[in-house]
Amino acid sequence: MTDRTIPARFERPSALAFLGYGAAVLLILWSFQGAGWSADRLMRSPPALADFMSRSWPPSTHNLGRLSLKMVETLQIALAGAVLGVLLSVPVAMLAARGLIAGPVVNSVVRIVLGFFRAVPDIAWALVFVVAVGLGPFAGMLAIVVDTLGFCGRFFADDMEGVDKGPAEALTATGARRIDIAACAVIPAAMPAFISTSLYALEKAVRSSTILGLVGAGGIGIELKVGFDLFDYPTALTVILMIAVVVIGVEQLGVLARRKIIGVER
Repeated sequence: MTDRTIPARFERPSALAFLGYGAAVLLILWSFQGAGWSADRLMRSPPALADFMSRSWPPSTHNLGRLSLKMVETLQIALAGAVLGVLLSVPVAMLAARGLIAGPVVNSVVRIVLGFFRAVPDIAWALVFVVAVGLGPFAGMLAIVVDTLGFCGRFFADDMEGVDKGPAEALTATGARRIDIAACAVIPAAMPAFISTSLYALEKAVRSSTILGLVGAGGIGIELKVGFDLFDYPTALTVILMIAVVVIGVEQLGVLARRKIIGVER
């Protein structure tokens, strides 16, 4: 028999909750005001966008060789930075994971450091390393390393905290050292999650590396900046399309890899 009861309505909020909702609405409106929201400018934007498309179409094919080399450099920056960042993330995550090999003070300090790495945008890290090591792809790679370390270190630590405690407790009962427990029980159990997170980190690194050239950290981003600076819109559109194709391709390869290796469909 079909249940024909009327679904429950939303509960009437209390006075305190109502004030909270009102404050949230005011906060959102304040954010729009600070962001310079302008309906008039928004309505006037389609003609300008159409003008840009008319001036940039068709995409330029004159510099495909040079642009392709820059795109290869971008992928090299992303792959090298992501691999090094993932490898460094494992020991750092072991220090961040609660109850694994370090005490609560070390756990908290390492998590704060990882949070700082994540809080600073990758392009800001690129600026820092451009100052430290000079212009070029090496600065971009170091920026990707730090960004990946902040991303994977946090998630690797959470993955290790979430594994089944049974094998670790069994090894603890035999008198095994903490580092042996982590290496023989915790890390193998968390490895599928490690692989999935690492693939996401690689996809993230590819997206990030495409814009690091804007600040002189190598890759194809500098070609995009030059194209707009010189009003060479066909070349700029070519770069945008190349970035889209490469990023989407890497994401699809990541989906395939997760499906084949660990059976994850996302």
